[in-house]
Amino acid sequence: MRGFSVPIVRALAALCVAFAVPAAAQEAEPRWSIAIHGGAGTIARENMTPEQDAAYRAALQAALDASAKVLREGGSAMDAVAAAIMPMEDDPLFNAGRGAVLTWDGDIELDASIMDGSTRDAGAVAGVTGIRHPIVLARRVMTDSPHVMLAGDGAEAFAAEQGLERMLPEWFETERRRDSLERMKAEKLSAIDVDVKFGTVGAVALDSHGNMAAGTSTGGMTGKRWGRIGDAPIIGAGTYADNRACAVSATGWGEYFIRVGVAQEICTRLRLGMTVSQLLEAAEDGVGLISNSASLVSAASTFEEAQQTADDVMGEVKELGGDGGVILVTPEGHALFSFNTSGMYRGRATSDGVNEVAIYADE
Repeated sequence: MRGFSVPIVRALAALCVAFAVPAAAQEAEPRWSIAIHGGAGTIARENMTPEQDAAYRAALQAALDASAKVLREGGSAMDAVAAAIMPMEDDPLFNAGRGAVLTWDGDIELDASIMDGSTRDAGAVAGVTGIRHPIVLARRVMTDSPHVMLAGDGAEAFAAEQGLERMLPEWFETERRRDSLERMKAEKLSAIDVDVKFGTVGAVALDSHGNMAAGTSTGGMTGKRWGRIGDAPIIGAGTYADNRACAVSATGWGEYFIRVGVAQEICTRLRLGMTVSQLLEAAEDGVGLISNSASLVSAASTFEEAQQTADDVMGEVKELGGDGGVILVTPEGHALFSFNTSGMYRGRATSDGVNEVAIYADE
């Protein structure tokens, strides 16, 4: 048995997971959970006025309450994700929809994606303008088109066919975003220097039926050019949901999240229920592999294992030079965060009574 190759061990481990997870789900009490984010980055108390702090917390709480209401009343994870993201797309505090950052040419180009963990159906849009709720358009791409991603003029034509709400450019633009673009050009700064934080918004949810969903919406990076697209609309990078593992939404320096495939990477590691080192140890144990698989799967389902997995992947992003964070929920109802920055606008609520919002890393 010591001659088992890693691919064979991996296949056996995955097979054990496939049988073990549904059984665990059947035994568990119906529960729900939701986690949201409004961006991560250099966010320090000394740089926030009490009024700003209160405004962000109120906006996060409003989005959290809207989504928790959906779940509390037995609604779907998909509806809960949309319920959380839509008010943040309307709030100029965040870089999504109204209040989105400006491109180099002074325009606003919006990206969004959404994914259903029960079917792994997904929808995404990139580089759209004038669409009040890009997350709604992404969902329509999933449900009313044969495609996963639409971009630019084509996505807007599809939105018109769907009768989705549009707003004039001035509704989206804010003075602080205009100032950021002007300062970037005048001082020849990078987008990172100007933005200091990534205001992308997102939500992940587990509903009482055991289904999960994830969604993300953003305006991208200040001064972006040439039709730049980040991770937010890319399934597997900024958004991913799989009932067998977790639901993830990311915020940060998109190029790095794309390179790592952050959202799916986290879900894949949790789905397999083992790290590479565990697989190698199992291969050395030989006969003990199958008998020990159930305990390994169970370990991967704990809050601590999910947290460690997310932290490990975010550590890889940091090693490459990227900043940001993720939110995720698991089939067991854990709602958690991981970020490698000084702060992340975030919140979570669960059927167990958790209801909290936070901003700084030490909260």
